[in-house]
Amino acid sequence: MSGNIIEVSGLEHRYGDFAAVDGISFTVEEGEIFSFLGPNGAGKSTAINVLTTLLRLQKGSARVAGFDVAAEPSKVRASIGIVFQEVTLDRDMTCWEILEFHGCLYRMPHKERRSRIDELLDLVELEGKRDTLTKHLSGGMKRRLEIARGLMTRPRVLFLDEPTIGLDPQTRMRMWEYIKSVNEEGTTIFLTTHYMDEADQLSDRISIIDHGRIIATGRTWELKNMLGEDLIYLETSDNVIAGTALRGMEEVTDIQEKSKGFVALVNQDGTHLLPRIMETLQGKGIRIHTVNLKKPSMDDVFVHFTGRELREEGAESPAAAHSRAIRR
Repeated sequence: MSGNIIEVSGLEHRYGDFAAVDGISFTVEEGEIFSFLGPNGAGKSTAINVLTTLLRLQKGSARVAGFDVAAEPSKVRASIGIVFQEVTLDRDMTCWEILEFHGCLYRMPHKERRSRIDELLDLVELEGKRDTLTKHLSGGMKRRLEIARGLMTRPRVLFLDEPTIGLDPQTRMRMWEYIKSVNEEGTTIFLTTHYMDEADQLSDRISIIDHGRIIATGRTWELKNMLGEDLIYLETSDNVIAGTALRGMEEVTDIQEKSKGFVALVNQDGTHLLPRIMETLQGKGIRIHTVNLKKPSMDDVFVHFTGRELREEGAESPAAAHSRAIRR
C-alpha cells in the first residue's frame, strides 16, 4: 500500500429533499479492494457516480488518484475505469470493436491499443470471441468484456457498480477471480454490492452504507469480531424470559430478537459456554426447542449495525435501475 488513492470528506448529494448520500467520509488505500455494502437505495451508486464525475459534486470534497473531483474532472476520468450496474455495450459491435472504439476515444496510440486489446481479451478469456457480436454473448461474457473495456487505459482505480448482479452463482465466482487478478496487477478496486458473500470474499475493507450514511468500516474479520466470538441461536418455550435471563450473563454481549427465537452474542468460545446457557434456562423452567452455534457472518454484521436483514430491501430489477439512471 502507498497511501490513499481516494479521499472523501463530508460528501452529500440530494435529489430534492431526499439525501441519497448524507455526509459520508472515507478513504481508500492504493492497491486494495474496497467495498460499499448495502441494500439498493442505500446511496452506493450515487456516491460512485459522484466519484466518477457522472454526477456533480454538491457538497463536501472528494479526490480520486490525487485529483479533485469538482475542479479536475477530466484528470479524474483519465485515471479511472468504470463498469456500470447496467450493461452498456453496443449490441451490434464485436468484442474487438468495443475495445478498439474505447481505445480510440481515449486517443491511445495504434500499436499500444492493439497490443492492449489482445492482452485484455486473453485476461478475460474472450480471445475466442473477438469477432462475435456482443448481442450473442452470455451475461457473464458481457460483464467480462465490460471489465476489459474498463481496463483499456490501465486505470489506477477501477469502479465496479454491482458487477455480478443477475449472474448465476458459478459465473459470479469466476467474476470474483477476474476481479482479484486485476487487483493483483496493481489496480485499486472500488466495488459496490448488496451481496454479503461478495463483499466478504473480495474485500480488503468494507464500509456498510445504509440510508446514505456509512455505519461501520473495517476489514471483514474486524467487523465480525465486533459482534463477539460466537453466535448462539435459540428457540425456547418463552423467548422473552430466556433473553432476559441470558442478558444477566457477563459472557453475553447482546441479544437480538428473531422471528421465532433470538440470537445471543457471546465473547468466548460458545462450545464451552453453551452448557451453562442451557443449564441457566432449564433452571428457570424454560424448554429449549432449537439451538444452533456459529461464527459471525457478514449477514450477522449487517443485522447488528442496521437492525434488519439486507434481503428485506429486495433487489432492484435491471429495468428499474435503467429507468432510474435515465431519470438522473
